[in-house]
Amino acid sequence: MKLSGLLERLNYKCIQGSVDTEVTAVVYDSRGVQEGSLFICIRGAVVDGHKFVPDVIAKGAKTIVVEEPVKAPDNVTIVLVEDTRYAMAFISAAYFGYPAEKLTTIGITGTKGKTTTTYMVKSILENAGHKVGLIGTIETIIGERVIPSANTTPESYIIQKYFREMVEAGCDSVVMEVSSQGLMLHRTQGFVFDFGIFTNIEPDHIGPNEHRDFEHYLSCKAMLLKQCRVGIVNRDDSHYEQVTDGHTCALESYGFSKEADLRAEDAKLIGGKGYLGISYHVKGLMDFPVEIDIPGKFSIYNSLTAIAICRHFQVSEENIIKALKVAKVKGRIEMIKVSDEFTLMIDYAHNAMALESLLTTLREYDPHRLVCLFGCGGNRSRLRRFEMGEVSGNLADLTIITSDNPRNEEPQAIIDDIKTGIAKTKGEYVEIIDRKEAIAYAIHHGEPGDIIILAGKGHEDYQEICGKKYPMDERVLIAEILQADLSGDM
Repeated sequence: MKLSGLLERLNYKCIQGSVDTEVTAVVYDSRGVQEGSLFICIRGAVVDGHKFVPDVIAKGAKTIVVEEPVKAPDNVTIVLVEDTRYAMAFISAAYFGYPAEKLTTIGITGTKGKTTTTYMVKSILENAGHKVGLIGTIETIIGERVIPSANTTPESYIIQKYFREMVEAGCDSVVMEVSSQGLMLHRTQGFVFDFGIFTNIEPDHIGPNEHRDFEHYLSCKAMLLKQCRVGIVNRDDSHYEQVTDGHTCALESYGFSKEADLRAEDAKLIGGKGYLGISYHVKGLMDFPVEIDIPGKFSIYNSLTAIAICRHFQVSEENIIKALKVAKVKGRIEMIKVSDEFTLMIDYAHNAMALESLLTTLREYDPHRLVCLFGCGGNRSRLRRFEMGEVSGNLADLTIITSDNPRNEEPQAIIDDIKTGIAKTKGEYVEIIDRKEAIAYAIHHGEPGDIIILAGKGHEDYQEICGKKYPMDERVLIAEILQADLSGDM
């Protein structure tokens, strides 16, 4: 492919060589360079790609895209752009044949709700006959292929590669989580989303290598409403005006507010043997009842968001109701049936804000006891441990402190930090380092009417100890515990 074709939607300056150069591959990792490659110099938090120019030229790169002039032999073409990450998005889109133009693209951003909402959208649209690709925190789904995720929003090259594979797999739509980091680093440039959704925003991801302050975090989230054709925004969020300021899309809203275009009314908590849920009535742009087997007010927001999106696909009310009833997300308030007497669930809540939101939601169901099992990751902020301990001590009737991903720390040292937070409260706790033993304790000591939450691991199927990941899936652990009970081994 000619270089000129890859640059056709970019502002650039060719400062050496010719745009008639043939390009065999687009590469942003120097280890993948081959003869005839175009290499994009990306400035990372740790490494600057400009430093690898001599190395990639030696490996056969014939085109270099840079933010600053570099020295290179005369037979190497040098293209100067203002921002190489931005340029990479457009170059990648061109390289893969602009696949987003063959898909209906849905991007969802927000502090909470992205993951669950993407799966709800996928469930509704597929129930209505669409074939939907998904890119998110847990995994990327392309037809029957499932690829574990490293980032919530991959690099732009990977996104375009996935889009191309989705088109080839027969997908007509894609729903993806769009992180603030992804927006800030231009990973979702190179195309325009058909639908851009803003769920909510709370202080998060603020610090080194993330966002310098809340205002910057918010401004990055708001970028999505300048990169989509239709924006769908949570009208109840207190930052609604700031987020929508300067939007370039057609705008719709959802929420409980009377000002919302699509509203939830008459919300009610529901429950049965071993499960919790919620029901409400959709009003405004649509009018029908909804019942979902996922608890909490945020489940209303997530499902209402999905409805607001799928309305544009002319999905029938019947299909929406049916799909929402069976929509499930691995590790997001995932209920595991172990008894008719009490409810057990798995959730990814792994910081104080998420744990507080989760436990507060479950408190609304008036359990006999609220039991919270969790640990904290090693080689991470100790403050998180103190905070999570205090939250669980205040909101749970019993906390079971155990191990999460200790990494290179001693599990007991992490548990001791969590206990420091609990000590600020009157909460009761037990400590059991081995996570399987801790889960077994929770199950065997479950009382009628209890809600037991296994927090922190969620969708993860491993435990990281001393730099190595060992298989550990809580669903498997629960099944093994129940099987051992049946066989009398425990």
